Amino acid sequence: FRIKQMIDEENPSAVLSDDAIVSRLKQGGIDIARRTVAKYRESLRIPSSMERRREKVAMALGGR
Repeated sequence: FRIKQMIDEENPSAVLSDDAIVSRLKQGGIDIARRTVAKYRESLRIPSSMERRREKVAMALGGR
């Protein structure tokens, strides 16, 4: 849930990588591996940070 929430709230100009998500979770007291974040993200059908960045750039360019 927290991974999805972070991704939903991410800034389009600063898309969070799996490593960035791990760092934020560790700051919140949750110790988790990057591959575990990737597994949960994939199970929620959330694209990778590169794919999300491409989508957000395309939406921004299309919205002009």
